[in-house]
Amino acid sequence: MKQACGFRDAYPQIEEKNAVVLGVSPDGIESHQKFKTKYNLPFTLLIDDDHKIADVYGVWGEKSFMGKKYMGVNRSHFIINENGMLIDVQYGIKPEASVQQALEKI
Repeated sequence: MKQACGFRDAYPQIEEKNAVVLGVSPDGIESHQKFKTKYNLPFTLLIDDDHKIADVYGVWGEKSFMGKKYMGVNRSHFIINENGMLIDVQYGIKPEASVQQALEKI
């Protein structure tokens, strides 16, 4: 939520740089619609219910919360330039740092 809202708040700066934000998660369409509406997100959320995208980008893995282990998406961001090349990859990044670093790279 913090990462998504940070990108929402920085969206005017992102648009000025002709960049696009895509959020990706394994949640379903109903969840995405509620999340997008609740937080007034101006960017597209992609559904990765079979976590194929997360697998390709290496972010699907074991997580733990309150001593319980489960599989999920590890927080990350990827910046892909207009030629389709990765120019910045951040794994395990904090939400606030993600937005700031992305703005510096685009």
